[in-house]
Amino acid sequence: MKRIIISVTNDLTTDQRVYKVSKTLQELGFNILLIGRKLPTSLPLKRPYDTYRMRLLFNNGFLFYAEYNLRLFFKLLFTKKDVLLANDLDTLLPNYLISKLQNKKLVYDSHELFTEVPELINRPKVQKTWLRIEQFILPKLKNCYTVCQSIAAYYNNKYGTNFKVIQNLPEKTSIKISELPFKIKDKKIIIYQGALNIGRGLELMIETMQHLKNCIFIIIGNGDIANQLEIQTNKLNLTNKVKFIGKITPDKLKTITPIADLGISIEEDLGMNYHFALPNKIFDYIHAEIPILVSNLPEMKRIVDDYQVGEVIIDRNPVKLALQIETLLQKNYKTELLIAKKELIWSSEKEKLKTIFKNLN
Repeated sequence: MKRIIISVTNDLTTDQRVYKVSKTLQELGFNILLIGRKLPTSLPLKRPYDTYRMRLLFNNGFLFYAEYNLRLFFKLLFTKKDVLLANDLDTLLPNYLISKLQNKKLVYDSHELFTEVPELINRPKVQKTWLRIEQFILPKLKNCYTVCQSIAAYYNNKYGTNFKVIQNLPEKTSIKISELPFKIKDKKIIIYQGALNIGRGLELMIETMQHLKNCIFIIIGNGDIANQLEIQTNKLNLTNKVKFIGKITPDKLKTITPIADLGISIEEDLGMNYHFALPNKIFDYIHAEIPILVSNLPEMKRIVDDYQVGEVIIDRNPVKLALQIETLLQKNYKTELLIAKKELIWSSEKEKLKTIFKNLN
């Protein structure tokens, strides 16, 4: 049985893409070791394959990446393996070096345009460092895939690579509903789930809640601007209309999302990474059978246009956005959502993923 080591920089608990990929590779007969890190807030982890989470001295900034990559290099060096799977640019360098030193096959899964995230665009020196790593390694890759066609085309045009597309679609599950940690009566529920970072449109949505009647906005997740968003909510006296649930497990999340009446993904056009984004939450909303409101960006707009499961934002002015949301909430998308849910499912992507790993170069 071939041993594959999969590496990520997160704590493994909420990364649904890596979880699905790991299960699929297990079906192919791979013996799996999944490597991530352990944070003070990390939830317990149970997986049907081996996992290893590193406790680091540093958990952000340059020192975090330096420590993680150095420790990952030595972990990979002294661990038996046949194939290496690196997730995103922040794990690629040690995987690439080991693949060359020990003549092992390397696969790269790019979840985003890493060098174009807003956090790096505003830090040109740091961005330049990651770009050098990308420019050094990507043209040499033989086995690589990413989350959407726009990112694949970007890499293929820039580096002459052959990125395939494996969309991060949900697995087929039946809808189960649990109770919210607070009471809601006769109100429409708008939901956001995911990272609370700059450029996600959350500040705009909180401001928009001032102009929406009989609605409540639930924010699920954690991130760099969580405190900032709570301060904004308090300043606008919206604590009865904006609720923060925090980070929860994927299984728990699946029981809360279907309660909502609308799911939002209204990222700002902050660089190419957001411009080409196709967030996981869009598919999670569809599988929970709730309509979506998305930014006027190509990959998100394509889903709405192809499946008619919601709307694209017309105007980012809070008053006009509120009017659009009120109108959208009156519409019925049940039929369209069921069709989209049937087609946009992991089983279709799984077979493409298996083909990639059956034909590694």
